[in-house]
Amino acid sequence: MLRRDLLSVRNGLTADDVQEAAAALAERALVLPELAHARTVAAYVSVGAEPGTLALLDALRARGVRVLLPALLPDNDLDWGAYEGEDSLGQVRHGGRMALLEPAGERLGPDAVTSADVVLLPGLAVDARGMRLGRGGGSYDRVLARLERARVDPALVVLLYDTEVVGRVPAEAHDRPVHAVVTPSAVRRFPRGA
Repeated sequence: MLRRDLLSVRNGLTADDVQEAAAALAERALVLPELAHARTVAAYVSVGAEPGTLALLDALRARGVRVLLPALLPDNDLDWGAYEGEDSLGQVRHGGRMALLEPAGERLGPDAVTSADVVLLPGLAVDARGMRLGRGGGSYDRVLARLERARVDPALVVLLYDTEVVGRVPAEAHDRPVHAVVTPSAVRRFPRGA
């Protein structure tokens, strides 16, 4: 029910709302120390009314950061490819779901994410504990488990709208808290290991 309510609010945003929020998100995210010092960032391309990421991806790439983007696999796991600018993206439809923009070039394998200094995670909400509510497909739960198995500890950052930082989201035993949430108006950090 919470997912449905959050998606309903997102779907009510205008294209101008989304574009304005994307510019503010990029500006705020780019000054995060984690992104300022990152050599490799695993990110994603926003679709529909998701908080926009393209401006941030382009700014990171202009800084010389290696940006990895996901490609959805048939089992909902994620492969990765390098972002080489908006022209390097292809629209891919997975079953009856919405079309995703994915890297059109070489696939680097699901473990490529373990080289990232920062992982930008999509989400619908984050709560006061840093717990993230995703869309429910489990793709990023697999990414987080892969990072844990590899014993790497990149900064985990979620990009959201201001209204999507909430008191509490449902969490399961396998869920892991994020380290920060960036909204158009603020950055909120959560203690590592909380």
